[in-house]
Amino acid sequence: MAKPTFQRPKGTADLLPDNTLQWQHVESTARLLFGDYNFKEIRTPLFENFDVFSRSAGDTSDVVTKEMYDFHDKGDRHIALRPEGTAGVVRAYVENKLFGPEFDKPYKVYYMGPMFRYERPQAGRFRQFHQIGVEAFGSKSPALDVEIIAMAVDLFQTLGLKNLKVAINTLGDKSSRVAYRQALIDYLKPHFNELSTDSQNRLEQNPLRVLDSKDPRDKIFVADAPSILDYLSEEATKHWQQVQTMLRALNINYDIDATMVRGLDYYNDTIFEIMTIDDNLKGAATIAGGGRYSGLVAEFGGPETPGVGFGIGMERLIGLLNAQNSAPIVDDKLDFYVVNIGDGTDVVAMQTVQAIRSFGYVAERDYLGRSAKAQFKSADRNHSKYVVTIGDQELVNNTANVKDMATGYQQTVKLADLYTNLPTIIASKGDK
Repeated sequence: MAKPTFQRPKGTADLLPDNTLQWQHVESTARLLFGDYNFKEIRTPLFENFDVFSRSAGDTSDVVTKEMYDFHDKGDRHIALRPEGTAGVVRAYVENKLFGPEFDKPYKVYYMGPMFRYERPQAGRFRQFHQIGVEAFGSKSPALDVEIIAMAVDLFQTLGLKNLKVAINTLGDKSSRVAYRQALIDYLKPHFNELSTDSQNRLEQNPLRVLDSKDPRDKIFVADAPSILDYLSEEATKHWQQVQTMLRALNINYDIDATMVRGLDYYNDTIFEIMTIDDNLKGAATIAGGGRYSGLVAEFGGPETPGVGFGIGMERLIGLLNAQNSAPIVDDKLDFYVVNIGDGTDVVAMQTVQAIRSFGYVAERDYLGRSAKAQFKSADRNHSKYVVTIGDQELVNNTANVKDMATGYQQTVKLADLYTNLPTIIASKGDK
């Protein structure tokens, strides 16, 4: 019998404390900024019934046909790990009747967490990956489209990303899509035998998928394909023009990319991607994408409700921050290290470290019975700002020695004072 190997599954990563500090910074920044826009956090299950994703993403999408982690559980229910965040949020919106009149519209939520797709692992792409996303339900206003784009740009600028670029397109309304769909089929059919197998299969079901193909055989024909912008209805044209007017009003630079379709079937009208352009990154790196959708709430049994949102890939975002030297400088130094010398000082050391933490300081002590020299080395290794020393003599006198490691100033203080008045003690700095 082969000896078991205990290694992480292919396409996953361990986030060690040095990494998670940066992730927490990004997440906390997003929470604060999304709150400024009146978005509130929602948390949905990591797995859903398979139909939740097949219905939303589309039966012909790569997500459903190639990438879904799905299985039958012990009750023979067809279950899938979530490959993206929108479908679960829409399901929760309908199931909890958040469309009711007692809830303000647009109903704004954001989410953070792991997603799962079975695809070939590569740089910045994992089988378990993480997304930050937002959804807003209940308004058709182009102003909401622009707010969503502006919020994403705001987040990236706040985090320090440079050289941001916004690419936008429209997929039009239903009548626009019907007209464009037929034009695309008419254009691609004469080239049917030259298309990739995937595109041949999709041509009649969803020809817009061909535009999103990465296969070199398809790209030849995509370059000269009809543009959706030539098939917009009057209403879709008005929406499209208002989005551009408002983006300009907010001084958000954008490019129009008429070949952009996004990867999921539920989009209509405004779609967008945000990327950063950097010579060191060898071109453009997309960090967020999203857009407007309708029909998805109705697909899940709710009333016809418009929605708009975006998703951000956390691994890609963290990688770009590091590549542009925009990663936050995280202060992970200790505030206090408590050194205790002598067997009898253990209880007092524990009381002291707990008292220090009660003031909101980061404090640590020795748990290995090490020598005073080893404890001082540990304090130094952790860049502790202060060292509190309790030895046998301090124990007798109910005192402790407090040393400011930056200035070298030391003072002996009563333990009772340290427990009740520590901030004032360290603020004195020897000025007495």
